[in-house]
Amino acid sequence: MTLVGYARVSTDDQTTAAQIDALRAAGCAAIFEEKASGASRARPELARTLAHLTRGDTLVIWKLDRLGRSLSHLLEVIEDLRARGCHFRCLTSPIDTASPHGTLVLQMLGAVAEYERSLIRERTRAGLTAAKARGRVGGNPKLKQGDTATARRLAERQRQLYLLELTRTAEEWLPTVRRLRPARSWAAVTRAVNARLPPGRHWTAERLRRAVRAFVDEGLAERALLDKAPAVRGDDRLMVLVAGIARANPTLSLRAIGAQLEAMRETTPRGGRSWAAASVKNLLDRARAQGLLPADAASGPSSKT
Repeated sequence: MTLVGYARVSTDDQTTAAQIDALRAAGCAAIFEEKASGASRARPELARTLAHLTRGDTLVIWKLDRLGRSLSHLLEVIEDLRARGCHFRCLTSPIDTASPHGTLVLQMLGAVAEYERSLIRERTRAGLTAAKARGRVGGNPKLKQGDTATARRLAERQRQLYLLELTRTAEEWLPTVRRLRPARSWAAVTRAVNARLPPGRHWTAERLRRAVRAFVDEGLAERALLDKAPAVRGDDRLMVLVAGIARANPTLSLRAIGAQLEAMRETTPRGGRSWAAASVKNLLDRARAQGLLPADAASGPSSKT
């Protein structure tokens, strides 16, 4: 288990020295520093911190307000860490998600946050109703007037929020991308990523390429991932096709998959028109090795009809 520290101050004239001393004393192997308002979720160093964490690691902060002033944002980050198999520890509060007591405190904070959200929703609805009654319409006045500085600030904020969202799901797609790129095409890599995700969270090749480019631009991924993939061989196309058939119906036998290929008039890698179970199995084994099929489906479809 690795302890990763995050230290933050709001302005340039403040210092993170006290926080860093406490984090080092706690045993943090890496510490990320940031100078940004806690009210903003668009914080590049926080995004880098979250991207740095892997399963079993612990995010350590000095005080809760260093992570954010919003309780809902704090809990959102912690819940995301827990979903990724990571832990969270605050040095000045009794919160350590690796312990039962810390988990209890977190649940109590969750109840408070839900109450806070309900109050905010109620006040927001009341405010919108009152504004509408007075003929006022929402929106950013400067943005409506075409102010370029405001537009740039909003664009930067959106970029940082996008990056922060990517770090929340990076463990689901970045390891597969690193394993397959640039040897495989973006289409093949996307299929490999989606094979491990529920349908509602599938990527498109363009969205995945954009996410990787964002990580590369921020120094969170290697630029070589964006290199051009080599030309696809004919048997690689067959491997992808067979993997797609197996994913669509995992109960199909090897002979049934072969029958589908014959019905589609697909020839074997050697040019034959009759598919043997061994040829289908070879393609399925290669597809698993390339990440196009779940690795835990080691036995694959049966060769029986």
